[in-house]
Amino acid sequence: MKGIRGKSIKSVTFDIAEGYVTVNPLFLKPLEIDVIRELYREIQKAQNEIRAERFPHNDIQAIRSRNMRLQRLNTASMIIRNFLRERRLFVV
Repeated sequence: MKGIRGKSIKSVTFDIAEGYVTVNPLFLKPLEIDVIRELYREIQKAQNEIRAERFPHNDIQAIRSRNMRLQRLNTASMIIRNFLRERRLFVV
């Protein structure tokens, strides 16, 4: 199983969602294209899982936490798409 810095891609995706890891071009530069594409797919899966969770209607902190996780994952996916586009590669 491929990983990033000794961690699985799924755990890196969780760290991105929680704000422990930030995705930027410097983070992506040493990674292989296949690992970046797999990270992108895992981010999409994580977004779907978070959206599938039951919405916490009466808990303001839980709503804020959920939205922040979605925002971090969305930002990471945009950065990955732009990083690959600059290198004339595609997310498949």
